Amino acid sequence: METTRHNWTREEILEIYNKPFMDLLYEAATLHRQNHDPNTVQVSTLLSIKTGGCSEDCGYCPQAARYHTNVEGNDLMSVSQVKAQAMRAKEAGSSRVCMGAAWRNVKDGQEFDDVLEMVRTINRLGLEVCCTLGMITENQAKRLAEAGLYAYNHNLDSSEEYYKEVISTRGYQDRLDTIENVRKTAVTVCSGGIIGMGESAEDRAGMLVALSTLNPQPESVPINALVPVEGTPMAEQKQVSIWEMVRMIATTRIVMPETQVRLSAGRTQMSREGQAMCFFAGANSIFAGDKLLTTPNPDVNEDMEMFKALGLNPQKPFVKKAQPQTVDAENSEYQSLGEKPRWTRPGHIIERNLAAQGKSKA
Repeated sequence: METTRHNWTREEILEIYNKPFMDLLYEAATLHRQNHDPNTVQVSTLLSIKTGGCSEDCGYCPQAARYHTNVEGNDLMSVSQVKAQAMRAKEAGSSRVCMGAAWRNVKDGQEFDDVLEMVRTINRLGLEVCCTLGMITENQAKRLAEAGLYAYNHNLDSSEEYYKEVISTRGYQDRLDTIENVRKTAVTVCSGGIIGMGESAEDRAGMLVALSTLNPQPESVPINALVPVEGTPMAEQKQVSIWEMVRMIATTRIVMPETQVRLSAGRTQMSREGQAMCFFAGANSIFAGDKLLTTPNPDVNEDMEMFKALGLNPQKPFVKKAQPQTVDAENSEYQSLGEKPRWTRPGHIIERNLAAQGKSKA
């Protein structure tokens, strides 16, 4: 088995990405088989526990309050609602539940305490729990770990250079700092990005440099195809081709051989054959359920039919890492510090984001 490298350069990754398609596929599939069971794919369920009303200006996101996208905002779900959804996900064959809240960053208080209780509840159901809640401090990461969190998702989205064309309300370094805070705990890191936002192949390679040079590399890397949503600045973006998606997954697999590569948003636009190529190239996780936060996703029964046709088995929970222990709130070592960290607000101008904002006022 090859040793994982942490010194990939953009030029090397770009060379891999641009290889003849069959050579790229073969190399990625070979590495995939050396490090993973090629016939096992993890099924995860993504649950939006707090939808819409976000203060950020991410150009791809229908949950940003400043864009007119017809996304209905919802307050934080209750612990009992989340438990019911998690049980449903488990019955449908999911081994992981990812909870997403449309927050810029975590704020200490009742809502975060409720999220910690959700983490405890889902972990006790025997499912891997992942959260994506925005930027978090070291103490907040430790509180999540203590509750039994298995993974924390914080996507880099794109290269550092192209990030400035997508988002103006937060800085790239804040993403890396949040990942570093998670790394100070036993929680695994889930971090990837989106292709099809108008970035170049160099930007895609740049994102993979940022991820692959982390030591350790993220245990999980979601690769999303942009789903253009009406009202967002990226509504007119052309759908990314399946060939680009397979290339991105194969390249990710080669530079991060031990990582779970997650075939995430954009699957509704992919044929079964296209998805099969993604699995062959190294994707070993999908999100199941009719929605990915706010965008459409294939029906879980369709996915099970596809698994049957391809001879794929859903991955059981805690295969890659043992189940975390859950500590009850009253026995908690880490308490709320009432922190108010100063996360960056670069505030540069992104013309298409401003234009989309203007439309929402019309």
